[in-house]
Amino acid sequence: MTSVATIKKNVIEALEDIKGFDIIELDVRKLTSITDYMIITSASSTRQTKALANNVHDKMKELNVEIVGIEGEGEGDWVLVDIGDIIVHIMTPTTRAYFNLEELWSKS
Repeated sequence: MTSVATIKKNVIEALEDIKGFDIIELDVRKLTSITDYMIITSASSTRQTKALANNVHDKMKELNVEIVGIEGEGEGDWVLVDIGDIIVHIMTPTTRAYFNLEELWSKS
């Protein structure tokens, strides 16, 4: 079984490989039971959000880590990759600023 630390490291590498930017990692274990960590990144276009999500998916497949689901690929402004213990939010800058997940999930 792959450790959460290894999964986080590989998710961030997958995002960096496709030029995701402003990548942050939030530990939300004390705030919710739905996941342990959220990783949020920005993409310069809806096309890039999809490419980033696909790269995360491919990297997890290489590690034999199951993806619970991917949502938002149709519109592409916000693509969510659910890896269970980690949820990855890939957003265009406008969408990211509007929803401001960092502030929402940073409160303790």
